[in-house]
Amino acid sequence: MSTLAANGPDSWLWWDWVVRHGDEIWFRTKEHVFLTVVSVVVGTLLAVPAAILGSRTKLLATPLLLVGGVIYTIPSLALFALLIPWTGLSRTTPLIALTSYTLLILFRNTLTGLSSVPDDVRDAAHGMGYSWGRQLLRIELPLALPAIIAGIRIATVTTIGLVTVAALVAQGGYGQFILDGYQRSFRTPIVLGSALSILLAVVSDVVLVGLQRAMMPWTRVPST
Repeated sequence: MSTLAANGPDSWLWWDWVVRHGDEIWFRTKEHVFLTVVSVVVGTLLAVPAAILGSRTKLLATPLLLVGGVIYTIPSLALFALLIPWTGLSRTTPLIALTSYTLLILFRNTLTGLSSVPDDVRDAAHGMGYSWGRQLLRIELPLALPAIIAGIRIATVTTIGLVTVAALVAQGGYGQFILDGYQRSFRTPIVLGSALSILLAVVSDVVLVGLQRAMMPWTRVPST
């Protein structure tokens, strides 16, 4: 209990150290957010078109899911080690790895959302003279949007956790605090890095829920 209640180098969270490292916390936050946002955005830009193609050509859906599943099962440290000979200790290494881990989640959710569009809705759109592109943009994607955003939420929270590993290839983020604390047997950076990662995941999820409600006002349940 004395260790928990203390406010010094031996405590779980030394507040004076946290205050003195405010600039570094902000810098690591920007690194963590950058890696997360770029990975999820690039993953979405790759996975959504692939899912659209898979929903139209069923023979492609299974192989794409299989490839995404295989990549997803590769341990992050192993994937980083495989990439380093090609990309070195650069930001490209974690970005490729993190983006790869988002593909299965985003592809599967988008494919599920598109596959759930009723056939009679598609037939009605076709009967009204909608072209394939117009039907996709005006009918199918809006109906699949809840599943797509759910996938983005899962991918974002998962990526925020995985970004901590980027510190092992000298790319910072909150993982740098965890690594520093482990190397020095210093609890405060470990607790800080872990707590900030959890907080960022919660805040990001809340923001995405708000974005979903703004984009799909018809899904709001009216108050009684």
